[in-house]
Amino acid sequence: MTTPSSGSGGDDLSPEHRPDESSSADQAAGQRFVLHKPGGEPVKTGRNLPVAIASGCVLGALVFFSIFPWPQLFTIITSLAVLIGLREVNRAFAGKGMRLALAPMVAGGVAMQVCAYFGGTEWLVGATALTAIALLVWRLRGGSEGFVADAAANLFTLVYLPFLLGTWQLLISHPDDGQFRLVTFIVVTISSDIGGYFVGILLGRHKMAPVISPNKTWEGFGGSVVGCAVAGALCVVLMLDGPWWVGVVLGLAVVLAATVGDLMESLFKRDLGVKDMGSFMPGHGGLMDRLDSLLIAAPVVWVVLGFLL
Repeated sequence: MTTPSSGSGGDDLSPEHRPDESSSADQAAGQRFVLHKPGGEPVKTGRNLPVAIASGCVLGALVFFSIFPWPQLFTIITSLAVLIGLREVNRAFAGKGMRLALAPMVAGGVAMQVCAYFGGTEWLVGATALTAIALLVWRLRGGSEGFVADAAANLFTLVYLPFLLGTWQLLISHPDDGQFRLVTFIVVTISSDIGGYFVGILLGRHKMAPVISPNKTWEGFGGSVVGCAVAGALCVVLMLDGPWWVGVVLGLAVVLAATVGDLMESLFKRDLGVKDMGSFMPGHGGLMDRLDSLLIAAPVVWVVLGFLL
C-alpha cells in the first residue's frame, strides 16, 4: 500500500532524510540498489529502497487479503491504524507540551471505523461529533492552562486520522463494487507516489515548494500526474466498468490531493521538530509518514466516484 517515497519528487531527500545522516548500516545495504540519472550520475535516495519496497508490499498484501472475500475485516485494519497512528501523533505532540485525550480518542476512533462501514456517512458524522464532545469534556479535568492548545491538537487529530480513515470504510462499503473502489483508490494514490518519486529523483530540477519540502520538484509532480491519469483510467475501465475519462479525472484529482497531503505532513513534522513520526515500517519511518497522501486522497476519491459513477 505504500511506496519508497511519498508525494511528487521524493520528499525523502529533504534535510531530515539525507543520506549523510543515515546509519552506516543503511548506507551499506542501500549500495546494492543504486539509481542513476540519464547522464550516469548515481542518485542518492536517502533510504534503503529494497527494504522500503518489501515492507510496503507486505502491508499492501495485508490490506488486500483483508478485503477479499470479507470486506468487514477491513474495519480491523483501519482500527489498528488508528491505534498506531495515535501513538505516533501523541508522542509528537508531547514534545511541544500538548496532550491528547487518548482514552476517548481511541474508543471514538475505533467506533468511527465500525460506524462508517455499517452505517455510512450519517453514522460516521455522528460518531465523530460525539467523540469531539467527549475529547473536550475529558480535557476539562486539566484546567485552563493549555486548554486551547490541547483542544486544537485533539480536534485536529480526530479529523486528520480516524475521520479520514473512516472515508476508506465509505469506499469499501459501497454496495455494488466497494472492494474495487478501495483498490482503485490505493492503486491510483500509489501511482502518484511512484511516478513522482522516480521522475523527481532522476529528472527533478525545478523546486516546487522549497520552503516546505526542499527536494520536491515540478518534474516529479509531472510524473505523478501521468502516473495517476494512466492508473486511474485503467482501474476505472477494468475494475469499475466506467468510462476512461472518469479515471483520468479521478487521477488528476488524486494527484492534487496526494501532493497537498504530502506537503501538509512535511509542515506538521517540521513544526513539531521531528524527522519521522515513528519507526513502525522498516525503510519507511512511522505509519503516519506513509499515510499522508492516502489520508487526504481518500475523501477525494469517494466524492469523485460518487458523482461520476
